Amino acid sequence: MALRIKEIREMSKEELNEKLNELRKELIKINAQRATKASMKNPEQLKQIKKTIARILTVQNQKNK
Repeated sequence: MALRIKEIREMSKEELNEKLNELRKELIKINAQRATKASMKNPEQLKQIKKTIARILTVQNQKNK
């Protein structure tokens, strides 16, 4: 799930928006699992998703400048 910064920079703006929406939906699912105390398959996944979202937002801001 974690994308490298090089892969993110090669994506178009549309692809970045799609991936960002997909990751945010996944983050909502994981947060709901945590809230209901359901056992998570991969607890590290939460951290990876947050970092990937931050990377995508950073690249989007760089492309907008």
